[in-house]
Amino acid sequence: MNSMTVWKKKPFWIRLLNWEYWSFNMVYFPIYPVFILLCLRARSFFFFAASNPGIKNGGFLGESKKDIHALIPPELQPRTIFFPRGTPPETVLSKLSQSGFHFPMISKPDIGGRGRGVKKLDDPAAVITYTSGSLFDFHIQEYIQYENEAGIFYYRFPDQKEGNISGIVHKEFLKVKGDGKLNIRELLKTSPRAILQLPQLEIMEPQMLDRVLAPGEIYTVSPYGNHARGALFLDDSASVNAGLVTFMNRICIQIPDFYFGRLDIRYASRELLEQGKSFYILEVNGAGSEPTHIYDPRHSIFFAWKEIIRHWVLLFRISRANHRLGHPYLSFSEGIRMFRKDKSDSALLETMQNKTY
Repeated sequence: MNSMTVWKKKPFWIRLLNWEYWSFNMVYFPIYPVFILLCLRARSFFFFAASNPGIKNGGFLGESKKDIHALIPPELQPRTIFFPRGTPPETVLSKLSQSGFHFPMISKPDIGGRGRGVKKLDDPAAVITYTSGSLFDFHIQEYIQYENEAGIFYYRFPDQKEGNISGIVHKEFLKVKGDGKLNIRELLKTSPRAILQLPQLEIMEPQMLDRVLAPGEIYTVSPYGNHARGALFLDDSASVNAGLVTFMNRICIQIPDFYFGRLDIRYASRELLEQGKSFYILEVNGAGSEPTHIYDPRHSIFFAWKEIIRHWVLLFRISRANHRLGHPYLSFSEGIRMFRKDKSDSALLETMQNKTY
C-alpha cells in the first residue's frame, strides 16, 4: 500500500477532502447572510415557526416526536409506544409484551436529531439497558423490515390544494461483505465512510466488531438511515414523477397544517409506494429539515449551497403566507429560549450517544 493510499484513509483527510463530513457550521456559515436577509424581509429572526402551524416551532427545533406522531394516521406509521423518562425497565418490557411487540425494535428519544440516541433493540437486555440509561422521554417502535428508505422533501403553499416534491434522497445502510477471514472491524477499515464510524461502534457495539462473517455474507452494521450513522445518501430527485407527487399530496394533506418538511419513509418497492402500499412513515421533519439529497458524494459544496438557499426561500414564502393568515412567528425571547433548550438537549443527546448500550 503506497503512502498516497494510506493518508487518504486517515479520518482527518477524509473529512477535509469530502465536504459531506464537514461540521454544520462549516457548511452553513458562508451562506448565513442569505438567511439573515430573509429574516430582515420577514421582520423576524424566527419567521420559520409559522411554516407548519400544527407543529411546535414549525418543526425547526425542540419539537416532540410524540406530538408529531399524534398528527399522522396510525396506519401510516410503525406501531409505537411512548414512555416517560424513568419508567422502570420491567414496566417497559411488560407493556411491549402485552402489545404484541417482537424483537428487533427501534428506540428513540422523544426529542432528537441526526440519529443521536437511536438504538436497535435485539433482546430484553437491550431494552433494560436503554431504558435505564435514557436521559429523555423515549419511544419504542416496531422495526420495519423493508429494505428501501428514502427522505422525500415536500412543500405546499397555504392557498394551494396540491404541493410538490423538491428533492429525494435514497439511503443505503452501512454494510460489509464477509470473506471468512477478516472480522467486521477489519472489513470496515477498508472503507473511508466506515472508518469514520469505528470510534463510535467501538463504544456501542464492540462484540459485533469481533464477528467474522462467512464468505459472501452481507451484514448491516448500522441499520439507521442517518448520514451521521454511516448511511450513504444518494440523490434520487430525478426520479420524481406524477405518481409520487400524487402519493405525497395524499399523505401530507392528512397531516394538519403541514406545509414544509421531509418525510422519512421505509418501503418495499417504488412501484408499491406510488400506489400507497407497503410503506411506513418513520419520521416527519418540519422547518429544520435539510434537503438531504445534497449529501450525495457526487455533489459539490456549491450545489449544496444552491439547494439549501432554494429551500430557505420556500420556507420564507410559506411562513410569510401563513403569517398573513394569522399564524404567529416566535417572539425574540421565545426564539432565544428555543435555542438555549436545544443546546442543553444536544449535550444530553451526545451523552446518550456516547454511552455503552
